[in-house]
Amino acid sequence: MAGLAFEGPNPDVDVLDGINGLAKDAPQWVNRAMEFIGEYGIIAALGVLCLIAWWVARRRPERGPAAIAGLVWAPLAAGLALLANIPIRGFVERPRPFKDHTGLAVLIPGKSDFSFVSDHATLTMAVGVGLFIAHRRFGLIGIGLALLEGFCRVYMGVHYPTDVIGGFALGTAVALLLAPLAQALLVPLMTAIERSPLAWLVRAGGRTERAADGRDAEPGPMMAAEPALRHHERDKDLAA
Repeated sequence: MAGLAFEGPNPDVDVLDGINGLAKDAPQWVNRAMEFIGEYGIIAALGVLCLIAWWVARRRPERGPAAIAGLVWAPLAAGLALLANIPIRGFVERPRPFKDHTGLAVLIPGKSDFSFVSDHATLTMAVGVGLFIAHRRFGLIGIGLALLEGFCRVYMGVHYPTDVIGGFALGTAVALLLAPLAQALLVPLMTAIERSPLAWLVRAGGRTERAADGRDAEPGPMMAAEPALRHHERDKDLAA
């Protein structure tokens, strides 16, 4: 299928020229930083964000395995969204913007695959929305990072703005639409893990007595002391 860029006035190209024009006027070190951030940095930051969210969730056992299942879904949604993008890119076959438009500042030359939809935008937004489903605060940070990723891809001259918007839409759709099915599958799995030697993956304290054998925990020292105290008071009454 022909690419989506057309001759004549085109807001997509105009926005591309405007954002990419910033790279032409920026110092070399700024472009180097944007190249690293846009290609690797934001994805790495989202990975760290997922780990922090997991660390926080497992220290709040009252939220249960459902919270961990939601966090597991975020990277899984990103992987499924990338798989869904493969036939889309092959169907649209949109060339990279620097192949159709001269004068762009291309920070990462040599990319030969198709442009629509942006893999980076798809991946980052799927993770951000997946995190938002599980934990709104971390999700908002993730979505903010995804938006920054989209800006970076256009700044670097490797994607049109509509490539990025399409990636955001695809990542959001996969993360939201498949979330109920994912929860139905992942919550029982996380519950089973909570009752196994790998319980530390779900809760910070490891297995509880309830999680280990399905029964309530053994009474603690205070619970055990109460019957003995009542027995002692009864003996005193009888002696009197």
